[in-house]
Amino acid sequence: AVVSTQSTGIFWWPGVIAPGSISHQLGTTMDLFVTAAALAGLPLPSDRIYDGINLLPVLKGELEEIERPVWYYRGNEMFAVRVGRYKAHYWTWSHKHYEFCPGQRVDGLTTPDQVNRTESPLVIDLEKCAGEMFILGSFYAEKALRTIRPYVEEHKVNLTPGFPSLNYCGNQVKNWAPKGC
Repeated sequence: AVVSTQSTGIFWWPGVIAPGSISHQLGTTMDLFVTAAALAGLPLPSDRIYDGINLLPVLKGELEEIERPVWYYRGNEMFAVRVGRYKAHYWTWSHKHYEFCPGQRVDGLTTPDQVNRTESPLVIDLEKCAGEMFILGSFYAEKALRTIRPYVEEHKVNLTPGFPSLNYCGNQVKNWAPKGC
């Protein structure tokens, strides 16, 4: 079985996962912990919210797919979210010094400055363009956002910001770092 966001994951489990099976389930490395705990029959502590989900029902073929969001963050700012085939960009920014390959610059998406698009996110249909090169027009974007927005609203209500594990003032997050860095 293959589980992926945009790269392949391979799972092998003779007698449980059918040989040659393919899944289009969105998955992240955060799912591995929750799935491994379920596989071992271990309960997760109930004093926290987990970013990952249990993928066992998909791996075992009990469910075809579990609809879920996948969050993209820079520092403590939600940059984008993917739900199913759609990815909504709430902030756009690449890097001031990043040189794009010919044909890789996307107007409105690959911007040298941080642009807040939370009022009108840019939406991409990843089934039509996995390379994120084409932004949907407003009619189709709004249709996709009707599915995405409830996840974002719930996420913001339940989110407890943490301290980044990267160096807060390091190059990895410097353009999203707090004042004083």
